[in-house]
Amino acid sequence: MQRALWIASTGMQAQTLNIDVIANNLANVNTAGFKRSRADFQDLLYHSLRAAGTASAQGSEVPTGIQIGHGTRPVATQKMFSQGDYQQTQNQLDMAIEGHGFFQIIQPNGDTAYSRAGSFKLDGDGRIVTSDGFLLEPEISIPTDATAIAIGTDGTVSIKQAGETEPSEVGTVQLARFINPSGLESIGRNLYLPTASSGEVTTGTAGEDGFGTIAQGYLEMSNVSVVEEMVSMITAQRAYELNSKAVKTVDDMLQMANNLKR
Repeated sequence: MQRALWIASTGMQAQTLNIDVIANNLANVNTAGFKRSRADFQDLLYHSLRAAGTASAQGSEVPTGIQIGHGTRPVATQKMFSQGDYQQTQNQLDMAIEGHGFFQIIQPNGDTAYSRAGSFKLDGDGRIVTSDGFLLEPEISIPTDATAIAIGTDGTVSIKQAGETEPSEVGTVQLARFINPSGLESIGRNLYLPTASSGEVTTGTAGEDGFGTIAQGYLEMSNVSVVEEMVSMITAQRAYELNSKAVKTVDDMLQMANNLKR
């Protein structure tokens, strides 16, 4: 019976982690470019008391054996990179990726990180940066006399300057992609880092070679569905309750066994 206590405890621990993942999803329901996570679990080792196929008598075999599982454990928190809804902002520096791809962001240490959040701004030098001041790669600078900024679906950035009738091109937003985006490491601030699991980065022009296109004046919002997360939360809560009741049941059985000698 004591084995059942440990089995049920693994279920309670698993559902605690599950609730943590769900809570983080709900906390980021309004975070631009956020991708929801899903907790994956697997069963633990089994204790075989009787193996299937064991001979029970001459010419006959046991059709099914006796195996007792030892509970569950978390094995992954997988990022789900489904497309989020688009929100029109009318901000000329907001960009949304329609399809596959990530924006390339230069961190203060010089390393490149990747993001789906396209809420960009200008710094004091006219460079396009994130809300934290991290530079967009490749670096694009907007002159101080620019009166309008236009970003094409292929990432071409053009400006119109005071006194000029024709727009001039100042740079191009390039996108990056990975063969396994779920293998990227989340580091917060809407940023991801590549890992051995994500594969090598491939960069290219938006709208070509399988890359998505860029929509100016839009933001890709979180792909979290509040209804789905609430249902998942209720399911996790009920599973936690059932495992806690299993612990209580085993405790009652042990108490009854201890009282037999009285």
